[in-house]
Amino acid sequence: MTKATIDDVAALAGVSMKTVSRVVNNEPNVRPATREKVEAAIRELSYRPNQSARSLAGNRSYLLGLIYGHPSAHYVLDIQEGVLEICRPQRYELLVHPAIHRDPNLIEEVTDLILEKRVDGVMLTPPLSDNMAVISLLKKMNIPFVRVAPTENKSASPYVETNDEEASYDMTCQLIAQGHSRIGFICGHPDHRAMSLRYEGYKAALIENELPLMPVLVAQGDNSFESGEACAQQLLELADRPTAIFAANDDMAAGVMMVAHQMNIKIPGHLSVAGFDDTPVAHQIWPSLTTIRQPIRQMAKKATDLLLKQLRGKDIQLPASMLNSSIILRESTGPLLPGKSVEKVAGKSTRVK
Repeated sequence: MTKATIDDVAALAGVSMKTVSRVVNNEPNVRPATREKVEAAIRELSYRPNQSARSLAGNRSYLLGLIYGHPSAHYVLDIQEGVLEICRPQRYELLVHPAIHRDPNLIEEVTDLILEKRVDGVMLTPPLSDNMAVISLLKKMNIPFVRVAPTENKSASPYVETNDEEASYDMTCQLIAQGHSRIGFICGHPDHRAMSLRYEGYKAALIENELPLMPVLVAQGDNSFESGEACAQQLLELADRPTAIFAANDDMAAGVMMVAHQMNIKIPGHLSVAGFDDTPVAHQIWPSLTTIRQPIRQMAKKATDLLLKQLRGKDIQLPASMLNSSIILRESTGPLLPGKSVEKVAGKSTRVK
């Protein structure tokens, strides 16, 4: 079967090749009725535009770059699927590139990526979304870009974010409302400044409920299951151990639950455990994990939309979108079993979703 050409589409739709090109490239100034005729002809002929010719004609690669560093596999997959959901219908492809935030050759690496792959625009995820050297490079190279969950210099670019601090505050209040006063916290990777907002929310909830912030109940993780295990060992071997542990992501929370099971600590009867992100592991482990569902895919979709608008020359107004996270209550949290000493929080209200 002979492959359909742009001439075939133009002839079937009764329009010029230029009009077909405008429809294929999602350019403005095409009447809806004309666009429908062209799209119908494209479907009927199973026409697929030649990407190389399209790139040469528009002086573009129609390729977006997603540059990420140190996240969980689930996070990258959700971001990638969200981006593709928006860019594929617009006939853009996606290049996914891992990078190390503190690599001394990072700037050279990103420069080579942009020049060799000719990406039209870039999306940065944490911790790279706060790397001002990379941001300065993209501006110098005049490459449109958008950031996911930045915490610094937000006016430097369009961005999308979620309410990490507020969600962590709410989760901590949820644990307090269940009777917990010794609540441990496992911090995320120190390079991820967005993760630090989760710790800030934990602290704010303790302060508002007149509970002491005890450094001995705070452990430093690195987002991995293994670091969750190590931090859990540190916290659960305390003479006066916490009755609840809130980890800054689900992988570390799963590590906590593994250690608790090994130590024969009942969950949630003697220890409540909460995480953040609502990754698949949250409902795959036992008991299922109370966590915070972060709208990762929706953030990626919004970020891609902002990036494509820039590529079309549209003005992006700041600040950009805030997408809310939400608490997902499951079996890993609850009141303590009778017989455990619990300091009640008297006369204080907590915000619970």
